[in-house]
Amino acid sequence: MTQPQGGMSIEGLCRLAGVARATYYRYWERQEPREAETELRDRMQRICLAHRFYGYRRVGAALRKQGLVVNHKKIRRLMREDNLLSIPRRKWISTTNSRHLMAIFPNLAPSMQPNGPDQLWVADLTYIRLRREFVYLAVMLDAWSRRVVGWALERELTASLPKRALCQALETRRPKAGLLHHSDRGVQYASLEYVTVLNENHIVGSMSRSGYPYDNARCESFMKTLKQEEIYCRQYTTLEELRASVAHFIEHYYNQQRLHSALAYRSPAEFESGAVA
Repeated sequence: MTQPQGGMSIEGLCRLAGVARATYYRYWERQEPREAETELRDRMQRICLAHRFYGYRRVGAALRKQGLVVNHKKIRRLMREDNLLSIPRRKWISTTNSRHLMAIFPNLAPSMQPNGPDQLWVADLTYIRLRREFVYLAVMLDAWSRRVVGWALERELTASLPKRALCQALETRRPKAGLLHHSDRGVQYASLEYVTVLNENHIVGSMSRSGYPYDNARCESFMKTLKQEEIYCRQYTTLEELRASVAHFIEHYYNQQRLHSALAYRSPAEFESGAVA
């Protein structure tokens, strides 16, 4: 839902007009059904983030307090069937389907302490909300410098998405054989399409333990930074608009300018150039 002009909230305008919030939301849902559906999913996600043990009944009660009256069957269906909101008891939003029969790499990253570039890359996926849909972002970080070395943004969460980020990183960095690649156990990273690229480039695979997303804390930290400092500060309508914004943030701000506490308050590019010098 877009913010009204003048900065006043929907709740404030409803009070001035003497209209119940529920009445407004029902009217808005009839006028903008796709936007309303996206808004509902977003609100449910925020509730589940704040209250990780809420079931569909408590989520429904929280929505009613916000002025949204939604049938409990619809809430339960979305929480069960929506690929983003299917795990209400977790503090993060899952983009990982680790229930597959593909090969799983051992978790080698904890014992790896890189002391130079292109020794350990970490990969992750996240979702980003547009006005009427969700899209997916794949990133690849150099764990030593925290530099984003590859990324891809698309509407579909398939193996080709992280593969594009990986191929971009390979083209840009051209690492030597023996590079360690760490990710979660998601089907995208375990797919034959993705593993083939790893093998062709003599990259060693590593995957997080099941149920421990913080094994990949560096990527989790970048995703949090991206969303707090860029994504949540704006409202995006189209994928093309979002792609341009993400490209500018990653390539011109995060990699080149943003100071990182883990790098003695240097940017990733400055840290890498200083180490080389």
